[in-house]
Amino acid sequence: MLEDKNQKPLNELEELGEFGLIRHLTQNIELKNKSSVKGVGDDAAVLDYKEKKAVVTTDMMVEGIHFDLLYTPLKHLGYKAATSNFSDVYAMNATPKQITVSIAVSNRISIEALDELYDGILLACEIYGVDLVGGDTTSSTSGLIISITAIGEAEEKELVYRSGAAENDLICVSGDLGGAFMGLQLLEREKQIFNENPTVQPDFSGYDYVLERQLKPEPRKDVIDMFREIGVKPTSMIDVSDGLSSELIHICQQSKVGCTIYEDKLPIDIQTITAAEGMNLDPTVCALNGGEDYELLFTVSLDDYDKIKDQRRVSVIGHITSDKGIYQLVDKSEQVHAISAQGWDAILKKS
Repeated sequence: MLEDKNQKPLNELEELGEFGLIRHLTQNIELKNKSSVKGVGDDAAVLDYKEKKAVVTTDMMVEGIHFDLLYTPLKHLGYKAATSNFSDVYAMNATPKQITVSIAVSNRISIEALDELYDGILLACEIYGVDLVGGDTTSSTSGLIISITAIGEAEEKELVYRSGAAENDLICVSGDLGGAFMGLQLLEREKQIFNENPTVQPDFSGYDYVLERQLKPEPRKDVIDMFREIGVKPTSMIDVSDGLSSELIHICQQSKVGCTIYEDKLPIDIQTITAAEGMNLDPTVCALNGGEDYELLFTVSLDDYDKIKDQRRVSVIGHITSDKGIYQLVDKSEQVHAISAQGWDAILKKS
């Protein structure tokens, strides 16, 4: 590649040091929420939730396990790292208000690269009304590591747990499933082609949607707002980060119930179907076991069916049964299959 003589040289982290880097990355942060009393710049943040309950969640993303910098733009990575945490807060029927961001970086990461990462984090915070109030930086000998803690708030009576599903409750899911998984498969396919022949340009034509589902997922704040608008409180809820089958089993195990879902009710986008079939994959398997959709899987009382049935944001895909430990899928031929947790496992590193 020819060198661009007009391109400015990248600045190395050693030029700033840890405290200088923190000042550089956080100098333009402005707090937006009343509950954010004190943010970056002291030994700890100070938060005030008055009479509301605080919910706290932490998620870590490790280079080589959760992302590949060969095909993941740093701004997208920062955005995804933040929004995936927001999704966990929304899954409690709560509202994210603050995050802390800790990163471990190797000396191959430039200051400009970290600026891109933080641009993505701060963009997510701006869109979803969240304050960045603290964090940490350190060095790494094994690539980039990002750890984000999100803090949210909710009235105690509004909180939703995984353990509230009951017999005859309707099983619902927002959006569509399997798209993020297919986006990852396409990126991995083009990476393999590139490694074999670096002169071949990647071909993603017609797959913008599934790529965005993988690289820039959006948490479903709109669904939480919908619950309030139509007067529905889910009986249980979880976000789909590790795959529909795994998340559904989590709800059933916590609630001590069983479930039946129907293949023809699973919401799968046409682009996901096309991509899956083009790679000889079953779209239903991708929807069941593919992770990182960050949709909301929830149950509602049968009494709320009339309120939920016409909502375009969600699909009713099955119902809760009293058969504890029995999780079933009825396929399009009306054959019954057992559901098992085959989604993403960060420890086993498989999907």
